[in-house]
Amino acid sequence: MKFPFQNVALIGKYKAPEIAEPLLLLAGFLASRGMSVVVDSLTAEHLKSSPYPAMSLDEIGRVVDLAIVLGGDGTMLNIARTLSPCHVPLVGVNQGRLGFLTDLTLDNMQDSIAAMLDGKFVTEQRLLLSARVLRDNVEVFSGLAFNEVVVHRDHISSMIEFEVRIDGEYLYNQRADGLIVSTPTGSTAYAMSAGGPILHPSLDVIELVPVCPHTLSNRPIVVKGSSVLEILTHRTGDLRVRFDSHTSYNMQLHDKIIVARCPETACLLHPVGHSYYHTLREKLLWNQTL
Repeated sequence: MKFPFQNVALIGKYKAPEIAEPLLLLAGFLASRGMSVVVDSLTAEHLKSSPYPAMSLDEIGRVVDLAIVLGGDGTMLNIARTLSPCHVPLVGVNQGRLGFLTDLTLDNMQDSIAAMLDGKFVTEQRLLLSARVLRDNVEVFSGLAFNEVVVHRDHISSMIEFEVRIDGEYLYNQRADGLIVSTPTGSTAYAMSAGGPILHPSLDVIELVPVCPHTLSNRPIVVKGSSVLEILTHRTGDLRVRFDSHTSYNMQLHDKIIVARCPETACLLHPVGHSYYHTLREKLLWNQTL
């Protein structure tokens, strides 16, 4: 990470014209601080008469020191997968519903970002997953996930059957609607809805959570972050693998999925005093009196 920040990218929620006003206000503030500001090209489509140059995400990854994302967690997931391999730190301003990853608000964003530009921030490195689909031992698809890699049935109502191995050792055969392989970040997303435990994002672990398994003995399992997972599909059709609900690939019978920790991490910046437990209390309504 390069500090002090000089070149800053602003990225808004996809197809959200309402993001224009707060984004331009933030851009003007950053420019007044002497920052060089660029805007994501898709976001720029919603800006009228913007004086700031527009760039693709690939171009942004090569030239900026910091990216500020205005949107929800879904927006941050997509941006993190793209920019993390470029080692660009990310700041999130929440324009969505939950805001586990985008912890600033429109009301406090200017003051919070001003403090961050002065070096008052907390740095957090979060694990990413890398997954490859093999067909007859030939790679046919690959992708990154910030939350989870999910193997699931697509349109048919029958269960899928799959085998799981960890570091080459057989773990189990499973009949279920699907399997979630989650990072600690994703433990508060689909994995939590499927009955998995909440994991602190600093943990170096990977979580496996079957979706609606056809067995009473099923339990989610958490393995070390350096583990290599193999998922081999059996006796099923109409199968798909998804990466953070943003990218998907239609699989065939006997395809194998290899999931492992990505060498790069996602770097998130938070205001001083940021607390993950405070976020849980707020977002999961744990602070309400019964």
